[in-house]
Amino acid sequence: MSLLGTTAVFYAAIVGLVLSTSWLVHLDWQVMLFRPYKQWPELHAFLDYFVVLGQRGPTAALIAAWLGWRSWRQRTLRPLLVMGCALLLLNLSVGAAKLGMGREGPHYANIVGSNEMFLTGDIFPSGHTANAVVTWGILAYLATTPQARRILSIIAAVFALGVGTTTVYLGTHWVSDVLLGWAAGLLILLALPWFEPLLDRIEMRVLTDRDRLWERFSLREPKRAQAVAPVTVGVRGGREVEDARDTESAPVLNGLRPARYGAHPYRPATGPRPTGPPAHPGGAHPGAGDRPPVSPAGSH
Repeated sequence: MSLLGTTAVFYAAIVGLVLSTSWLVHLDWQVMLFRPYKQWPELHAFLDYFVVLGQRGPTAALIAAWLGWRSWRQRTLRPLLVMGCALLLLNLSVGAAKLGMGREGPHYANIVGSNEMFLTGDIFPSGHTANAVVTWGILAYLATTPQARRILSIIAAVFALGVGTTTVYLGTHWVSDVLLGWAAGLLILLALPWFEPLLDRIEMRVLTDRDRLWERFSLREPKRAQAVAPVTVGVRGGREVEDARDTESAPVLNGLRPARYGAHPYRPATGPRPTGPPAHPGGAHPGAGDRPPVSPAGSH
């Protein structure tokens, strides 16, 4: 909280110094008239590419791709939501300040020594600088270990400082523009913890709605029951009694398959059913006299 308050005071002080056309505006003009790009022209080609690290489009796409991969690996939307929140705050705060103060850049300055405020410009604060602080600083903010946070904080600081000074070298921004850009970007990073509860609720709502839509519009078809042809298992009351139980997997014994599991007697697996009278009418069995004699045990 103390760092956030200190940064806010620094932001207000820069704006006040520029509005009052103080020594800071005098420094702006001295650096502008010095024209660094003419003093060290050999750096121009490299710095033209380096300043792209502060452009919102390329850096946002690069960081979003990395955070999207992290979101997929960690099964959470938090990295992408934090980035979206930070960029939204950046566009609103920096954009409103640019349009509200309307400062002209060094290449379009009208009166030497003036603060060039409330005209038609939109360079105060520096958008490249603020964007570099936010986009690269998000990586340090989302780091999961202290060591990674220290390393990413150093990288973010190098990119933010480098992009800011490069814009001064190229003559596209005043020194005060860069100072205010650093403060604007740091304010956004320091304010992100206040939005964490809101981001948690948004993530929960998005995941819940996703699950509901997945269940509603799922492409998986329900399993259909396999139709089984009825099988005749006997005769009752002059008509055949059928069972819809599947007997295709029943065992075959001596060429016969049971009409149903546990049924008795066996019927032929193929061919027509017998239609003649039973082998023993009336259920009678052959008597003892009809049976063949049995030889004594051991006889030959």
